Amino acid sequence: MARRTEYDESQAAGRLRVPIAAFRWARHTGLVPAPDASSYQWSRATVEAMDADAIRAALPHEPISAAVAGDRIAQALGTPNVPGEPPVVSAFAVRRLIACGLLTDLTANPEAVLINPDQVTEVCAIEDLAQRLAAEAPLGPDQAAARLRVRRVDFDYMRDLLWVRPTERREVRFGTSRAGAVMVPLFRAADVDSVPDAHPEVDWEQLRNVGRGRRSPLASLVKEKAKAKESAAV
Repeated sequence: MARRTEYDESQAAGRLRVPIAAFRWARHTGLVPAPDASSYQWSRATVEAMDADAIRAALPHEPISAAVAGDRIAQALGTPNVPGEPPVVSAFAVRRLIACGLLTDLTANPEAVLINPDQVTEVCAIEDLAQRLAAEAPLGPDQAAARLRVRRVDFDYMRDLLWVRPTERREVRFGTSRAGAVMVPLFRAADVDSVPDAHPEVDWEQLRNVGRGRRSPLASLVKEKAKAKESAAV
């Protein structure tokens, strides 16, 4: 059997017999060097030169989930998450902190985020953390429309115009059956808040006072965009 000459992170962690979370943390801190065989693989010589004991020691505590991290951050901010109520600091917000580079995900599985609890403690000390989290708050389409003080149909037109894009989509279940599950787009509060300033060509007072059942002022913009796209395709 041919000897493996290149290792991805899972294979390297297995070769060293260290948890994948510890390996990923060691890579984040620089203890594990950048891949040298490809953009995501290490050579056999590089893997064999790694210090497995040092990699294990680099992550002395068990990593925690995004939900637990959210609970700890909320507690540190003095606004603890309350069981049974919408969390003040949600798993969505924690994933956004990862996207911003403030936290490091120690698993490749987006449905099972794991974080170094010591890093969470460091993040809790950030001076403007509350403001950052407010900007990263998740909003569903109805919530986003309400925040902009427009009808849901008007917000949907904004999405068609690509004025705002969902940051992620999450599965929401109705009842206990997966048959009742739907994918709901989630938007950053900061992205939603930036729309009016980004589009001063819109009469926002008029848009916010369109009567129920009346045609949206944005409908013509969507139609113009569709025509321009058709013309470009010819």
